[in-house]
Amino acid sequence: MKVDAVYRNARVLTMDRGRPRATAFATLADRVVAVGEEEVTGLSAKRTVDLAGRCVLPGFHDAHNHMAWYGLSLGELDLGPGRMRSVDDICAAVAREAARRPPGEWIIGAGYDQNQLAGGHPTAESLDRAAPDHPVWLKHASGHMCVVNSLVLARSGAATAPDPDGGCIVRDASGRPTGLLQERAQELVRSQVFPFSADVLAGAIGAAARRYVAEGITSVQEAGIGGGWIGHSGVEVAAYQQARDERLLPLRVTLMVASDVLHPLDAHADDPYRLGLDLGMRTGFGDDWLRLGAVKVFSDGSLIGRTAAMCHDYTDDPGNRGFLQADEDRLTATVIAAHRAGWQVATHAIGDRAVDVVLAAYAEAQRRYPRKDPRHRIEHCAITSPEQVERVAGLGVIPVPQGALVREAGDGMAAALGADRADWCYRVRSFLDHGVVVPGSSDRPVVTGAPLANVHALVTRRTVGGRSLAPDEGIDVETALRSYTVGSAYAMRAERSRGLIAPGYLADFVVLAKDPTQVPVDELPEIEVLATVVGGRTVHDLGVLA
Repeated sequence: MKVDAVYRNARVLTMDRGRPRATAFATLADRVVAVGEEEVTGLSAKRTVDLAGRCVLPGFHDAHNHMAWYGLSLGELDLGPGRMRSVDDICAAVAREAARRPPGEWIIGAGYDQNQLAGGHPTAESLDRAAPDHPVWLKHASGHMCVVNSLVLARSGAATAPDPDGGCIVRDASGRPTGLLQERAQELVRSQVFPFSADVLAGAIGAAARRYVAEGITSVQEAGIGGGWIGHSGVEVAAYQQARDERLLPLRVTLMVASDVLHPLDAHADDPYRLGLDLGMRTGFGDDWLRLGAVKVFSDGSLIGRTAAMCHDYTDDPGNRGFLQADEDRLTATVIAAHRAGWQVATHAIGDRAVDVVLAAYAEAQRRYPRKDPRHRIEHCAITSPEQVERVAGLGVIPVPQGALVREAGDGMAAALGADRADWCYRVRSFLDHGVVVPGSSDRPVVTGAPLANVHALVTRRTVGGRSLAPDEGIDVETALRSYTVGSAYAMRAERSRGLIAPGYLADFVVLAKDPTQVPVDELPEIEVLATVVGGRTVHDLGVLA
């Protein structure tokens, strides 16, 4: 048999339970065709690569990220906790930007977290002093709120506008907007900037993709495009297609469509397509490189922003239980219509009240319109009681928690939840013990997206402040790696072609300097990614495959 390449002298963690480890494998075109030294012996290869004992895994697969958002953020003012320690620091950074920009030009920053800032949230008043002649828009790390200055507030009409459904214009005691806009109230700002052009978005997607493949990522699931507060353009799919056409997309992308863009369809009365995209396109449309995934629904907000819908008050904010982004009936109707039309549904739910509402909606959708293995998801699924864990398992729902959020936002989460509920936070082990498949994901750019750093977070459950948050939910390294490969493939119904190094599977793999299962756990984030291959084609190489 003739093959394109044989890779030898490697430590291959295949993730295949039938053959978990190997020392060699072969590829032909975009597939793995043989695994094991005996199986590759005698093959006629165009080239043979000696990997000198280095570790090979299936390519990492991020099941929940925001690729265009991340790419755009690379050109914005970085307000992350590593750079900003106080509101004064943020205002000083804004003032520096104002000094180098002409009046009237937007100043956009991202990544601040009031939980890690002296002074809490910036205000319109403080930003006015820093940049009186520029519109200023500072996005919270969670993406679920932002702060703007008075120039932006005036343009938006926020002073007299009512709170939108699912959002809040935060006001002071006199009724004057403070500059903080929560959840769907952010659309007052976004309408002044959006939509971005397809050229700008394709460039941002390409910039993100270059970072991703250098970290060993070969597949991602983009968690919301096209509309609502999460989208960047009504033609966002076209921007991804443009990035692919221009060879800016070296990895595989599955796109979750924001439920805001679904609309009534002109279909036959016997068809189930009451709500959807034009031409009836739905989950699965596309190919192995670019395809439509789930429809993305938002049920609530952010835990660190105290807008997630909870069953009880936030410990550090008595009287506040967050809120739903739509009333229960409307949310349920959206889920049922999408389910009926054949979509996989991925609903953002962080608070335990929101999780209750979403689980009830999924159960009702399946009761009315039974489908085999719909694999609906709960994105984040952050706060879950023991009873809710059992309901997730019973309904076959896929929870999509993020270890990186525990690491980077866990101290704020612990303060919000208090000791009684902290152990319910971003569960992983409990779901696995109930037979639930848990994918690996980051929520980048909300937090760091590097897979090995996030594997470390899934194992240690350690926050930046040194706290151990819900330590019983920690998992071992091999299980975390399995989540970031097999688990993520399952979450998008691609487990027959991705997630393993096995014959017939896509030739997507990463070469690491060290075996993650053989190093001290705190060394995981420092393991160097030496090469990344997608579909048999090298997309990142530090010289080991040349």
